[in-house]
Amino acid sequence: MTTSEQVRWLRSAHAVRQTAEHVYTYIRSGDSRHFALDDGKLSQVVDLVAEVTDESYPDLNAIPYHSRLGHFDIGGVARWDAFQQMVAEMPTRARLRSAFDLTISSVLLDAGAGPTWKYSDPSTGDVYRRSEGLAVASYDWFVSGGLSSAADEPLRADSERLSTVTEGDLARAFQVTRDNPLLGTAGRALLLRQLAAATQRSALFRHNDGELRPGNLADAILSRAACDSQQVAHSSGTPLTIPAHSVLEAVLHGLGTVWPGRETIDGVNLGDVWTHSELGRVPFHKLSQWLTYSLCDCLEQAGHDVVELDALTGLAEYRNGGLFIDLGVIVPKYPSVLVEPHEVGSDVVIEWRALTVALLDRTASLLRERWKKTAVELPLAKVLQAGTWSAGRRAASARRADGSPPLQIRSDGTVF
Repeated sequence: MTTSEQVRWLRSAHAVRQTAEHVYTYIRSGDSRHFALDDGKLSQVVDLVAEVTDESYPDLNAIPYHSRLGHFDIGGVARWDAFQQMVAEMPTRARLRSAFDLTISSVLLDAGAGPTWKYSDPSTGDVYRRSEGLAVASYDWFVSGGLSSAADEPLRADSERLSTVTEGDLARAFQVTRDNPLLGTAGRALLLRQLAAATQRSALFRHNDGELRPGNLADAILSRAACDSQQVAHSSGTPLTIPAHSVLEAVLHGLGTVWPGRETIDGVNLGDVWTHSELGRVPFHKLSQWLTYSLCDCLEQAGHDVVELDALTGLAEYRNGGLFIDLGVIVPKYPSVLVEPHEVGSDVVIEWRALTVALLDRTASLLRERWKKTAVELPLAKVLQAGTWSAGRRAASARRADGSPPLQIRSDGTVF
């Protein structure tokens, strides 16, 4: 495999799924020093996910994607509808660019907030925490024009403004104080500046008028879809059919340089890819896939048809992964696994995240059997939403007063 082929493969959902299965087999064979598997407990996971799903989505056909867009409406406030009203007078493609600007910047700010941080909604006084709090804070920052360099165009994020974002800017927007600390504040600000650099580096983000914005990725995705399928992409918004994997490819190609340098091949930053001491490189692309699910949601709401969504994988993060530890499917081999904090690149965290991906596939399959649904009718994006993420949160809250995940990770605000 050539260097370019290695990079292309490691930047794919197929690589995430294949390496996760390899780690699953390795652990099931008893070769791991850190974890064992109790597959018999998987039925308990399925039961809990089914229970949570029934409570939130009694109509299985009404389950939305596990997308950032849903988080904006936390607390019963229709923020996404409000945003749609704000951009309603824009041309069709401009509305989609603005939605991409909001979604990309919000997802990049979505890494774990920590157990104590909170955000008070200035308009309602309601207090939100963790991912929902980050969603509302990032939404408020965006719609106030905080990521735009143009005073007369607040509903956008652009390279000029993103390149100047400081830790202090982010701290003010997210109400960070000594008594209200947010994990990885500096890392989050760095991601936005890296986002600006990415828009300057890649033609995917350059609009016809030379304007550099994350949202210009929408035009690149639609142009490729039109070319690949010989459809006609008009600025008027002619619906297109878009494979989900092509959205992920665009995200990983265009935003690959955003992530802090960890694993590289010939100077190419691989992003959320880590090296296991015995198994070699293991990719996850958690935030990139979460972003892809969210952008696919934007595209569908704009009238386009996203297909092959289940080519993407489950998300290797602490709620989904915590679910399998808390319900006994993933079994630590020694007590300190759940006591000591671990680096993101440690064998412990790599194995845990890979098992999460593999076990989410199995959970989804069992749920489809139970509900007599196909993968098209119930893709992973809906299983996560319905779902495993909420079940993981419930399991954590039942076992620990602060609802923290069972495994402790040293986070820099750029992975989880």
